[in-house]
Amino acid sequence: MTVLKTSMRNFVAHKGRMALSAVAVLLSVAFVCGTLVFTDTMNTTFDKLFQATASDVQVSAKSASDTGETTSRTGKPPVLPASVVGEVRGAQGVRSAEGTVFSTSVTVVDADKDKLSPSSGGPTIVGSWNGNDARTMEIASGTAPKGPGQVMVDADTADRHGLKRGDEIGLITAVGTHHARVSGIAAFKVTNPGAAIFYLDTRTAQQTLVGRTGVYTSVNVTAAKGVSDEQLKKNVVAVLGHDYKVQTAKEVADANQKQLQSFLDVMKYAMLGFAGIAFLVGIFLIVNTFSMLVAQRTREIGLLRAIGSSRKQVNRSVLVEALLLGVAGSVLGVGAGVGLAIGLMKLMGQMDMKLSTDDLTVAWTTPALGLLLGVVVTVLAAYLPARRAGKVSPMAALRDAGAPADARSGAVRAVLGLLLTAAGGWSLYAAATAEKAKTGSGWLGLGVLLTLIGFVVVGPLLAGALVRVLGAVLLRVFGPVGRMAERNALRNPRRTGATGAALMIGLALVACLSVVGSSMVASATDQLDKTVGTDFIVQEDNGQVITKQAVQAVKDTPGLARVTEYKLLDATLTTPDGRTVPKETINAADPTYAQDVRTKTVAGSLADAYRPDSMSVFEGFAKEHGIKLGSTVAVRFKDGGTARLTVRAITSDEAVVDKGAMYASIATVAKYVPADRMPLDDLLFATAKDGQEKAAYQALKSALHEFPQYTVRDQTDYKQELKDQIGQLLNMIYGLLALAIIVAVLGVVNTLALSVVERTREIGLMRAIGLSRRQLRRMIRLESVVIAVFGALLGLGLGMGWGATAQQLLSLEGLKVLDIPWPTITGVFIGSAFVGLFAALVPAFRAARMNVLRAIATD
Repeated sequence: MTVLKTSMRNFVAHKGRMALSAVAVLLSVAFVCGTLVFTDTMNTTFDKLFQATASDVQVSAKSASDTGETTSRTGKPPVLPASVVGEVRGAQGVRSAEGTVFSTSVTVVDADKDKLSPSSGGPTIVGSWNGNDARTMEIASGTAPKGPGQVMVDADTADRHGLKRGDEIGLITAVGTHHARVSGIAAFKVTNPGAAIFYLDTRTAQQTLVGRTGVYTSVNVTAAKGVSDEQLKKNVVAVLGHDYKVQTAKEVADANQKQLQSFLDVMKYAMLGFAGIAFLVGIFLIVNTFSMLVAQRTREIGLLRAIGSSRKQVNRSVLVEALLLGVAGSVLGVGAGVGLAIGLMKLMGQMDMKLSTDDLTVAWTTPALGLLLGVVVTVLAAYLPARRAGKVSPMAALRDAGAPADARSGAVRAVLGLLLTAAGGWSLYAAATAEKAKTGSGWLGLGVLLTLIGFVVVGPLLAGALVRVLGAVLLRVFGPVGRMAERNALRNPRRTGATGAALMIGLALVACLSVVGSSMVASATDQLDKTVGTDFIVQEDNGQVITKQAVQAVKDTPGLARVTEYKLLDATLTTPDGRTVPKETINAADPTYAQDVRTKTVAGSLADAYRPDSMSVFEGFAKEHGIKLGSTVAVRFKDGGTARLTVRAITSDEAVVDKGAMYASIATVAKYVPADRMPLDDLLFATAKDGQEKAAYQALKSALHEFPQYTVRDQTDYKQELKDQIGQLLNMIYGLLALAIIVAVLGVVNTLALSVVERTREIGLMRAIGLSRRQLRRMIRLESVVIAVFGALLGLGLGMGWGATAQQLLSLEGLKVLDIPWPTITGVFIGSAFVGLFAALVPAFRAARMNVLRAIATD
């Protein structure tokens, strides 16, 4: 009980000094709990949606996906004959069966040709209005579609784009463009997470999405009273046989949830990873806080030891303080985490992904995990300072507080740190010189871990050396004030090293990712310059195929020298060694593709692969199956017959564009795949006549004005698009890393604040002999800047080393250009100095306000 009372008294007495450490715990726990609550809420929302929209049993074509996705290379959904509906109705236990048609391979535009797709990336679904939809949607205004000139839209999409009854919209499919006017607006009875949904009458949906009547994409089956979904499925299968895909509502919901889960897992674990980084940085803050508190209370602890307190009691007293800090920070963090999750939901709402707070899900494991993590991390971080406190002898009561650390332990630490850093450096070298990316990635991970730990351990030694250099470069110009700031930073290298290391971790990751991202852009740009020989590329950004009408519009564009079509076909290959390789893709193109993309070959010429009954394979595949020029490969097309094609080219595995592709001509493929099953083009390549590039570019855009789903890009556009995409990804990562950097800044603030308290008498004496308040504030600010710049130098140097090594691994995949983004690195370095200035504002202000006489009298 005495230990608890002492701990409580010390905790309350130093609550101000504990506050920033508590904030670090709060932020880290909030990030963890917020991530879990947010992803659990998304799961709940989609679970309700999938369960509400699924019929008891669903029948679809055998080739349809389990999730109901209808995107295909023909641009049309897989269908089943209308006669299936009658057969299903005859099955035992069926109360009703209704055929429906829907597709996600549709672009919907308003009268101005602006897309009505969700900005969140959610699907655009066009389907027939049916009884199953009526269970989950209610018509808020107007009527359901009753003819080819009518369409009903969901309320969220109508609100988002300002649609009202009577407005004209266009539905662009592989069949063509269908125009209709809004007849009604339907609202979801459950939460719509962000899809845009448009309803047609059944006959119009068949003609618009499939191009013919008498077919459906699925049949919704409702069970009679007392019949389970599993029994109903068995009864339907008994009638239909195994020619169709038959799924229960649970199977459909599970398949949808499984697909969604892969995305949510990536997001969840990525965010938890960044929370872990913040926890790691927070450890430095907590260690520093308790180390300084123990040093400042050396005399107090010595007196406790002198009056009979044991080492265990002193140790336990410090750990109890850490426990109180962990519990307080974690409890607040759990509450903040729920608030963070609600904030993320509101943010998603701004991005068209509607998540209702009615579905807010806080599982009991979330606060339990948050509390456990916060408390355990805090107590573990305080263990070393607590152990150091337990070693304080009774004689320490006669010494000044803050006795110097043991020199022998410092030497052991320096040697251990150098050994770890050397081992990490060797691992990075092994990664950079690896011949296989898989092997190298293992060495890279080990190297990153060892160098990070090594730099943290050797931090005090590096602090002593680098702070002197920084002092000579940055501080000497400030005269005596600068020299005092340098000496303050050097007074306790262990503290300076730990504070700088907290900042180092976040900045090392920033530098590493900057180098990798910049190198990827530079490498891809270099590859585009070297391999792409065409002027323009036409494609649909969401993976939809290019309709025949759009292809003809491109071919009719004036100023073009050639247009190359490019298709993808699924096939099963039988190689000369007798092995069957399923699910391979054949890239079929016009012979001019060999001019559009300069693909390197290790044998033969790519142009020869476009001769009749010919193909190419890639180098790795050829080696694995013993294929040489002249070898014959049996190719069984998924939607056609079997061809025996002669290998006339073997492409290099070093290619970046179309790496691992197998080529054949469209003319060859057309001999074995019926015209009505031939996939539409995935891409179009267009090359302008000499000197007409600008005019052809504008003409091509004008020709595709009626096809707003497609984008025309020249090489400059492609490079900018790539740069923007990588830049957006990096900015998102930097945003998540900002949490760790904020915690590191709190560490600098806390270190300076406690340092000011520790030096109260010294500050009073300096003020007494003439140091002005302005000079005192400048001294503390300069000390903070030196610590921040020290951490930045370590972090940026370490991060660039990691990034350069990662780029060497990427070079095995064809990304061979190393590009150091010096503007970013320089900006981060300068920003670190400003971080130091910001962190010193409050400690410097408090120090300057000290009463001189009271400060001198401080014990």
